[in-house]
This record gives sequence, C-alpha cells and structure tokens, in this order.
Amino acid sequence: MKLSDFDFDLPQERIALRPMSPRGDAKLLVSQGGQIEDAFVRDLCHYFRPGDRLVLNDTKVIPARLSGTRARQSAQGLVEAKIEVTLMEPQANGRWKALIKPLRKLAIGEEIIFAAGLSARCIEKTDGEAILDFSAQGAELDAALDASGQMPLPPYIASKRAADAHDKSDYQTVWAKHRGAVAAPTASLHLDAAALAALEDLGVAISYVTLHVGAGTFLPVKVEEVSRHKMHAEWGHVSPQAVAEIEQTRAAGGRIIPVGTTALRLIETAACGGTLRPFEGKTDIFIYPGFEFQITNGLMTNFHLPKSTLLMLVAALVGKPHLDAIYAHAVAKKYRFFSYGDASLLFAS
Repeated sequence: MKLSDFDFDLPQERIALRPMSPRGDAKLLVSQGGQIEDAFVRDLCHYFRPGDRLVLNDTKVIPARLSGTRARQSAQGLVEAKIEVTLMEPQANGRWKALIKPLRKLAIGEEIIFAAGLSARCIEKTDGEAILDFSAQGAELDAALDASGQMPLPPYIASKRAADAHDKSDYQTVWAKHRGAVAAPTASLHLDAAALAALEDLGVAISYVTLHVGAGTFLPVKVEEVSRHKMHAEWGHVSPQAVAEIEQTRAAGGRIIPVGTTALRLIETAACGGTLRPFEGKTDIFIYPGFEFQITNGLMTNFHLPKSTLLMLVAALVGKPHLDAIYAHAVAKKYRFFSYGDASLLFAS
C-alpha cells in the first residue's frame, strides 16, 4: 500500500485544541457489522456486553517540556539565551534524550539552567537530538519536572497555543500510574471514573498494561511504500496478571477491546507468534493492512492524522474501504479530530 492511500482532506477547524468537558460529552462514532452509528462517549455501555474486557494503558505523562537558559562569556560579556527542551526518552544511565531548540547553538558540555533549582548538561549531540545529564535524579527529578515543566502537547496544538494548568489534568488519564510517557494515550482521555464504574457495573472487566508513549508517535511517515516504514520503539510491560485476565475472558467468549492504539500495539506485541505471553521491553510493531490480529476484537480510538501509522492501524482492523467510509462520515458530521478530539468505537471486520 502507498502512503497516499491514507491521505484525506481535513478542514483545519475540525482539529480540536481543547477537550470536551465533561469527558463523556465527546461524540462517539460506532462501527460494527459494517454499519456506522453516531453516539456520545457517555453512551458507551450500550455497545458492550457483560464479559467483555477493556485493556487500558496506565502510563503517566510527565511534564516533559522545559524552558531554560544557557549563559556564555562573549566579547560583550556574559550573554544569556533561551533554550527550549522537550524530553523524549530516558536512557539506561539516568540521562535523557531530548529535542533542543536551538540545538546548533548549544555546545557539548554546556549547562542549561531551569526553574526549581534544576539544571542539565549537554553530553552528546547527534541526529538533531541531544543527551542531557540532569542535576537531579529519580524522585527529585520528578518533583522538579512537576514544578517547572509543561505538558508536552502535540505539535499541532503547541503551534497554536501554549500548554497551561488545564492541560495538567486534561492531558492525563484518570488512572495514570507509571511515569514515563511524553505523549498521552489520548483515546483514554475520554473516560472518567464514572464511565469506568458504569462499565464495571455492566459486567465489563478491565485490565491494565503499560506502554510509555514516545515523541516518535508524532513523526511523519516519509516513505511512499508503507511496508518500508520503520516504527519508533517504545517501552512496554504486559504483566502475568494481565495475560491471565485476558486469556480468561477469551476462553469465556468475551471480547478484548483495547482503549487506544498504544494498548492495542502492546498486547499484539505480546501475542506475536500466536500465544499471549507476559512481555517487558521495547516494541516497534507496525500494524497496517494485512496484519493478522491475535487478541484484539475491537478498538476505542480517536480520529487520526492523514498519512499516519495510526490511521494505517485502524485500516488493518476495519478494512481500508470501511476506513474511508468512517472518515468521510466523521468529516461530514463535523467530528473533532486528533488528541483532544472525539472518539470512535470500532469492532473488527
């Protein structure tokens, strides 16, 4: 398949810059049996059966965007310049891979001063990124990031407005637990405690897995031949408990429905080879039409960017012709798109 097969026209006003409040007021497009239905997230219980199981990603987004300054002696004396840092991925030695603006003006060995008494030294520069060694580690670094960092909103939102206090809660799931993501599992942002309670009262079970969503989720596909694209790697964990819960549901005839492409990619990674097993490590699984799903029966997800790997994943689940129908319907019915947009509930074709 070609990259151009996954392009579509999207009016700019359909891109959501803020989420709906309350979360259940977001629209929900439901696709099952080849039919499309319009609903709201608050109606979710109408589309589930007792014995179904949701799989949720319990990663926690860190305030990964930092503003700092560097100081350097020059012919004019001490000169300070602003530096913008977006953390991307932790390294094994406690350092962080980061995007720096402007990177070319930052020298190796130079120190960046942030708020809350935090600083970092540039250790390495390569391929448009830098490795930073922070003055704090562990819980101390977490506290400093919470005090001085901003939520790492997607580029198409950040280009229109700065992150603010609302995003600290809006861009975080209500069940977020394990710190490490630098982007949110955005389909999960639609669900609040009341929605989870209503589903559980219906008899829908819930399992948790962890995939730390990386900044690479926003990287564009640059090859026309889809199969040649190389996915970024992200760290994930599927516990023995989650495996046992999912297999119990499958054995009883229940459906497995991940909320978000991150949860889906992780459980399908853990099931590579046909058997679901506990998993811990990095996954770069790329799901596009032709992929054979081992575990997934349906997916709750948002509406994705044209030419994105997320759109290709949805096409693999529902079929490319039906994907085109779903997105044409969503545009015509004025659904809100992307991270803070509306949701879809898609059952496998």
